[in-house]
Amino acid sequence: MKGNKRMDTAAKMGFLFAAPAVLYMLVFIGYPMIQNIILSFKNVDVYTFSDAAKQEFVGLRNYAELFTGKNSILSKAIMNTLIFTVGSIFFQFIIGFGLALLFNKKFPGCSFFRGVTMISWLLPVTVAGLLFKFMFASSGGIINQFLMGLGLVKEPLDWLLKPGLAMAAAVAANIWIGIPFNMMLLITGLTTIPGDIYESASLDGAGRLQTLFLITIPMIKPAIMSVLTLGFVYTFKVFDLVWVMTKGGPVNSTELVSTYAYRLSFEEFQFSQGAAAANVLFLILLAVGCFYIKTISDDEVM
Repeated sequence: MKGNKRMDTAAKMGFLFAAPAVLYMLVFIGYPMIQNIILSFKNVDVYTFSDAAKQEFVGLRNYAELFTGKNSILSKAIMNTLIFTVGSIFFQFIIGFGLALLFNKKFPGCSFFRGVTMISWLLPVTVAGLLFKFMFASSGGIINQFLMGLGLVKEPLDWLLKPGLAMAAAVAANIWIGIPFNMMLLITGLTTIPGDIYESASLDGAGRLQTLFLITIPMIKPAIMSVLTLGFVYTFKVFDLVWVMTKGGPVNSTELVSTYAYRLSFEEFQFSQGAAAANVLFLILLAVGCFYIKTISDDEVM
C-alpha cells in the first residue's frame, strides 16, 4: 500500500512539473495550429480579414487552387524544397561526419578548431544570409573574384540572378550553416563507442575502411538517423536564409514552400491560401517525423 501511495505521489508530482510545459504547448503551438487549419478552409483575404461574417467556408478549394490554379507554383516550390533539402543534407552530413572523425581524435588545438567550426552555427541565419548574398554578388563578390583569380571563369557570374546558380548559392550557404550541427551530434555518437572494440578490430587485422563501415557507422546508426531526420526537418522549413538571399527568385527558381506561404499571406494577402501552403509543409514534416519514430521504435525492438 505504501509503495502504491508513493507511486501515485510521484505520478502527481510528474504531472505537476509537466503542466507548465503542456500549457505552453497548448497555448502557443496547439491553438495557432488549429486556427491555421481552420483558416485554410475559409476564404480570407485582405477584404474579409476583419469581418468574420464575410469569411466564407470553402472546404478544400484553397488546397485545390494551390496545386491546380493558373498562378500556382506550390508544386514547383515543393520540388525546389526537396532539391534544396537533399543537396544541403548530403554535403552537410559528409563534411560533418569527416570533421567528427577528425575532432574525435586528440591532437594539439583540437578544442580550439572545433570551437571555430561552431561559428557558422552560432551566427544568426539572417546575418549568414546577408554575408553569402554579398559573397555571391555579381559585382565585387569574393566568390567571383576567387574563381576569376584561379582562371576558372573569365567574367563574373550572376549567381543570384540565374535560376540554377541561385539555387546552388542558397544550398552552399545552408551547407556552411549546418555543418557544425551534424558534426557535434556525430561526435556525441562517436564518444559512445568503447575503445576496446577498435583495439580488437586492429588486432584482427581490420583496416581503416573496414573499421569505419563495419564498426563505426553501425554503432552510431541512431545518431546518424537523428542527424538526417532533424537535418531534413530543419532544412525543409528554412525560410530566413533563402528570403534574405533571393526572396524565392529569380523566376521562382528558389521559391520554397515556406517562402511561398509567407508570400501568399503577407505580400499577396491571401491568408487562407497561405495557411493552406503552411499546412502542406506541416503534413510533409509530420510524415517524416512519424517515419523517424517508427524506425527508431523498430530498432529498439530488435
